[in-house]
Amino acid sequence: MFTVSVLATAAKVLFSGIIVVAASEIAKQSTIIGALIVSLPITSILALTYLYLDTGDTTQVADLSKDILYLILPSTALFVVLTFLLRRDWEFFPALSVGVIATIICYGIMIYFSQGESLKNLSG
Repeated sequence: MFTVSVLATAAKVLFSGIIVVAASEIAKQSTIIGALIVSLPITSILALTYLYLDTGDTTQVADLSKDILYLILPSTALFVVLTFLLRRDWEFFPALSVGVIATIICYGIMIYFSQGESLKNLSG
């Protein structure tokens, strides 16, 4: 028998997946509209909403919101590197891999140099 928690989690996964699929399908018709949808902080909005609905704790929501803000800048490394490499005729998956690695490195640098208490203590 499924519990309410399992069903709620399944609904979150389904809803989140629908947004990703819809954005990629729209991008086939118009890359700018697809980009607009993907650039909206939908994932952040969903995560913040789900966290609040699950915990009712606005302090946790505020901490997550602050940490998301700190990590936006390093996440742009993916797009800069991917665009740069694809424009130089790299294959997609190697370019994407290098972009992901660059992003991980930038996240590490940001976390290392961060003054944010919760950002430095990611393990708890």
